[in-house]
Amino acid sequence: MTLVGEHTRSAGATVGAAAELIGVTVRTLHHWDAIGLASPSGRTASGYRLYTDADLERLERVSAYRQAGLGLDAIAEVLGGDATDGIVATLHAQRARLASRMRELERLDANLERMSLAHERGILLSDEEQRELFGDAWDPASAEGARTRWGGSAQWAQFAERSSRRGRAEWRGLAEGLAALQDALAEAMTRGVAPGDAEADELAERHRELFSELFPISVSMQVCLARMFESDPGFAAHYDGIRPGLASWFRRVIDEAARRRGIDPESATWR
Repeated sequence: MTLVGEHTRSAGATVGAAAELIGVTVRTLHHWDAIGLASPSGRTASGYRLYTDADLERLERVSAYRQAGLGLDAIAEVLGGDATDGIVATLHAQRARLASRMRELERLDANLERMSLAHERGILLSDEEQRELFGDAWDPASAEGARTRWGGSAQWAQFAERSSRRGRAEWRGLAEGLAALQDALAEAMTRGVAPGDAEADELAERHRELFSELFPISVSMQVCLARMFESDPGFAAHYDGIRPGLASWFRRVIDEAARRRGIDPESATWR
């Protein structure tokens, strides 16, 4: 649609009328005028500037290329050139930039989707993949239960943030590390390693470092976890299923390791 054809005042259009015809603001026209992109060339008898038909045609072209996504500098080059090939090259370059931006937006959208799902589900693996990595006794619904229990905590948010970036290989490495630690705990208990021994302290720190892959865990927080491992029926059954009495022995190991680091297990808090 040609806007100039609708403009019947051959004497020209005021900035307000021109802005309404083009569909932009007066401030936009003032800016285009200030940078020399599209300026009114007519004047009233009183000296007020007016947009002539030719000026309105230029405004229409500026608006068309602006809606196509070109920057003002690129529009100035397009309007200032005579060769169609130059215009086509500029438009192709703009399409290439848009394609790159679209790919970036798709990547960001995928990341946002993973982050959202991680906050909702915790572990971004299928039920089958979780059982394969964590064992047949693993209940995939436990992650959702953890969200119900700790979803409002900073630690759940940190867990979800890390989980969103963790793939199958990373989960496998973590699962293998935890399984190896549990075997080492059972073997140390069987050999009679006592809580407070150097080896027991090393195992406690190894546990804290591994769990810190999920979210940062302080020594004080680890003491609270050990209390839960012993008192919670599900966790206690898991550890005692590896070796009878392991849950209580491991809790004492962590308590003694904490004492050596100046933390009283009896007053330890989740911080």
